[in-house]
Amino acid sequence: MFVQIDGNSLTYEQIHQVIYEGYSVKISDHALENIKKSRALVEDSITNNKVIYGVNTGFGKFSDTVISKDDLADLQINLIRSHACGLGEPFPIEVSQVMLLLRANALAKGYSGIRLETLQLLIDCLNQNIVPVIPSQGSLGASGDLAPLSHLALLLVGEGEAVFNGEKMPGAEALKLAGLQPIKLQAKEGLALINGTQAMTAVGVVAYMEAQKLADLSDGIASLTLEGLQGIVDAFTPESHSVRPYPEQKQVAERILSYLDGSQLTTTQGQIRVQDAYSLRCIPQVHGAIQQVLNYVKEKLSIEINSATDNPLIFSDSGNVISGGNFHGQPIAFAMDFLGIAMSEVGNISERRIERLVNPQLSDLPAFLSPDPGLQSGLMITQYAAASLVSENKTLAHPSSVDSIPSSANQEDHVSMGTTAARHAYQIIQNSRRVLAIEAICAAQAADIRGVSKLAPETTKLYSRIRKSVPTITKDRIFSRDIEKLAADLKGVVKEVNYEMVR
Repeated sequence: MFVQIDGNSLTYEQIHQVIYEGYSVKISDHALENIKKSRALVEDSITNNKVIYGVNTGFGKFSDTVISKDDLADLQINLIRSHACGLGEPFPIEVSQVMLLLRANALAKGYSGIRLETLQLLIDCLNQNIVPVIPSQGSLGASGDLAPLSHLALLLVGEGEAVFNGEKMPGAEALKLAGLQPIKLQAKEGLALINGTQAMTAVGVVAYMEAQKLADLSDGIASLTLEGLQGIVDAFTPESHSVRPYPEQKQVAERILSYLDGSQLTTTQGQIRVQDAYSLRCIPQVHGAIQQVLNYVKEKLSIEINSATDNPLIFSDSGNVISGGNFHGQPIAFAMDFLGIAMSEVGNISERRIERLVNPQLSDLPAFLSPDPGLQSGLMITQYAAASLVSENKTLAHPSSVDSIPSSANQEDHVSMGTTAARHAYQIIQNSRRVLAIEAICAAQAADIRGVSKLAPETTKLYSRIRKSVPTITKDRIFSRDIEKLAADLKGVVKEVNYEMVR
């Protein structure tokens, strides 16, 4: 099984197939022709002594320095080595794999002037599951993700580090073990490999995929909480949502009602109380708004994963070579900041529901859902942990895209910080998943107290899945293990083909 890339039609489903389902990647026949034509234009320009940025000039502030023909290959390898200034912890394996795929797809579009054999080696590494070790810090998100992509490119020239068969090793050794030969870069190729937005976009794609599933899961977990708190279902009926016609709000309300269909624990207006607190009553409005943001993020990433973000761009049909700014990550920076804000709210409203589950002043449940209040503290401190994560998210959600700092002696005087925005959004998602795991643990414990047999059929399924990870609490134990176990299981949903717990 394989996915065919051409630079124009890569989908989320195909990315999922390559990263999580083991599909191979190949270049389409149409893309092959475009790649060859753009390369021919580069070589013709060199032959005719045409000065082209990054082909026979220096980079950044050195763009006016012309390089002799004899030094063009050295220019490219020097570029990769000098720009490999990434720092900090490596990106997760799946992010680096997506980065390989997205860079291959962008190059397959045929506007970068790379040789076919260089692009093929990149694809071979992806297909052989050789993953470059790419530090996660060091990109400004304009001029492309220069530092991260340089670490990716090091693998192709037999340098840097890689993970192969689960083992970290020198890049040259990984290539050798897989039966591959490193490439010797030619004119334009180093720049073609590193000048693009694939680091921020790869983080963004993985973050989006995790965020979408987490947002969907939050509807089910909130439904279980509603049962634990004997929530009022009137707020979810279609009538009120028809007069504020956000489609996402309406869809969330419909999902909540479908989860709660058949429940013996929910109530109606006036049965116990007239109305619920906002964290229960306003789930469609808040979760629906989060879905709106996810739709926006999906749209922007869909454009970016099929874009040429190189500089200069090689237009073989017209013969033009244009130095532009498609490498500037502002569209993705905005989208990632927006994603981070939305996913922080997933955790924010979830933490408020946790408080209502554990606080004896807000429900008739035992204090902190303890099996023996006083002697056993129960889930008291899980709310503390959730509050800590939510507070951290508020700091991480500060927009990175409002910042810029000049670089390359002010030649590159405005940058996007898009990769920082993507990294922060990704961390917010990890934090919010743990908060949702805490809510799920508390909601399941409340269900035990109320009576599991009274749950709706759909929330019974969710309860059962939670209990596969976290047993019923009969006495105090080390709850961090339960939280991390369930959070990991919730994350695992992203890799499943049939998402049992969503929608």
